Amino acid sequence: MTGFGKSVTEIPGKKVTVEVRSLNSKALDLNLRLPYIYKEKELGLRSDISKQIERGKIDLTVFTESNQETLPVAINKTLAKTYYKELKALSEELNENSTNLLALVVKMPEVMKAEREVVELDEAEWEQVKAAVDKAIEAFQKFRSDEGKILASEFQTRIGIIYSLLADIVKMDGSRVENVRTRIKNNISEFVEKEKIDQNRFEQELIYYIEKLDITEEKLRLKTHLDYFTNTLQEPSSGRKLGFISQEIGREINTIGSKANDAAVQKLVVQMKDELEKIKEQLLNVL
Repeated sequence: MTGFGKSVTEIPGKKVTVEVRSLNSKALDLNLRLPYIYKEKELGLRSDISKQIERGKIDLTVFTESNQETLPVAINKTLAKTYYKELKALSEELNENSTNLLALVVKMPEVMKAEREVVELDEAEWEQVKAAVDKAIEAFQKFRSDEGKILASEFQTRIGIIYSLLADIVKMDGSRVENVRTRIKNNISEFVEKEKIDQNRFEQELIYYIEKLDITEEKLRLKTHLDYFTNTLQEPSSGRKLGFISQEIGREINTIGSKANDAAVQKLVVQMKDELEKIKEQLLNVL
């Protein structure tokens, strides 16, 4: 499931921003991006995150931004003098103006250096950074939870429509079988005289044929699968299980459609399939 979480915290000398993003994945695929100073904490941080997040292609990034206006600067005087001496000699040799040589010297490589005193990680600083990571993950989990509730509501709506369509099929089923019986009798009477029909044999064949059109078991199994799907929605991390149940729902709907032999019922079956496809599309977000 997709998700996003962010937190920002201020610590002495810098601002720390943590972002957590995820894409769909059946397993946990965790990618951490940390500033070099925090690298020694990566293994422990990875372990902590894996306990909080079960699945997803997770990208967690920690950004640091200095909020100090100036940094200590050191001048490499020996190197500066060497640059100055060489540039002055070259100017004299080429008979060029040498009044702005110092401005050129300070721009030369390695002359001016910002001194950073970050050598070892301060544990107090790391605790603040870790708190920011936890806060970002908390926001990330809330994002996913809210999205999950929306998906659950969508599933319940679609399953409810299939329930309703199934109820319509149940109402039609009795008349459907009777209509098939009447249609067969009328068709036979058009080609064969009534006196020549063996009624006992005819009834036996009719019963055998109508049994093939019976969808009682399919209706019962479909309702059972719909109930199971609804109950499974309440279970945590049930995306894959819901995928299996949706396959069984589709199987029963297809069987009803193939056995119905009735245009009105098959029209309802098409509507069921349409709702089920919408469910399957959304299930890709939670598998």
